[in-house]
Amino acid sequence: MTIQQLKYIVALDAKRHYVKAAEACFVAQPTLTLQVKKLEEEIGTVIFNRDKSPLVPTPIGEILIAKAKAILREVNEFTEFAYGHKTDLTGEYTLGIIPTIAPYLLPLFLEDFVKNHPDIKLIIKEMQTEQIVESLHNGTLDISILSTPLEDASLREINLYQEPFLVYCQDPKLFNNSEKIHQKDLTPENLLLLEEGHCFRNQVLNICKENETERHRGFSFKSGSIQTIKNLVKAGLGYSLVPQLSIQNSAEKKFVKKFKDPIPTREVSIVVNKSFAKERFLEHLLMAIKKNIPKDIQKIDNYIKVRWK
Repeated sequence: MTIQQLKYIVALDAKRHYVKAAEACFVAQPTLTLQVKKLEEEIGTVIFNRDKSPLVPTPIGEILIAKAKAILREVNEFTEFAYGHKTDLTGEYTLGIIPTIAPYLLPLFLEDFVKNHPDIKLIIKEMQTEQIVESLHNGTLDISILSTPLEDASLREINLYQEPFLVYCQDPKLFNNSEKIHQKDLTPENLLLLEEGHCFRNQVLNICKENETERHRGFSFKSGSIQTIKNLVKAGLGYSLVPQLSIQNSAEKKFVKKFKDPIPTREVSIVVNKSFAKERFLEHLLMAIKKNIPKDIQKIDNYIKVRWK
């Protein structure tokens, strides 16, 4: 039994025709036919029913073909790792990142990463979580940065940091002039939210879950932009929760209130398919991000990780 024979039966299953399968494998049709027959004789099992047109796998043949596909995937991953690790730091990579992380994290590390890796081209796409997961599954994304955990066994998560949620409000009396706020102090009235589809919205609702049934009382607004929500807060139209990295200058700090310990945070991670084998690329990207993350975020100990689902 050979790897090539497994490739032949997978191709024959896909094409259901000897000539077309041979063309797909770049061999003569008699060669493919002979090797498939040899494999069947070796294992003592008929893989294809040749009495039907187009030919179809036998019931046991379907199982064997599925196992052959799994073996070939492993072989491809082995080959990619064995030969590709030397060239991990060259080529093109597509990175998906959610909109509530992209404008705050990318400026921190991207220039440094690009400068130190001139042979790498990053194609960056802002996408929502569900789109990213689907794209990782179908292979149209190489790598992603988003809020985790995803609870997807086919994906690998590499934690970057725990980012605190902050209360963003214009009126200091809103929470009795308290410098720090407990989660149970949050009220649904005048809470400004991102629109549905953003995992950050779900996390905010999870933090306010004790009052979730009342959240539609009073003024209500939903936006696709954290910056828009912050501007509405400054205009006195409500309050919201924002990620710490979105506070980008000292002038904004007067609108910010921190949570009491344990601090609610979102977990931000690099996520790739488990078959992704470019380990050196991952290591260098991870180092570039962690090197440029503010130290106060890296040192958070007493926190509660808020789930996004």
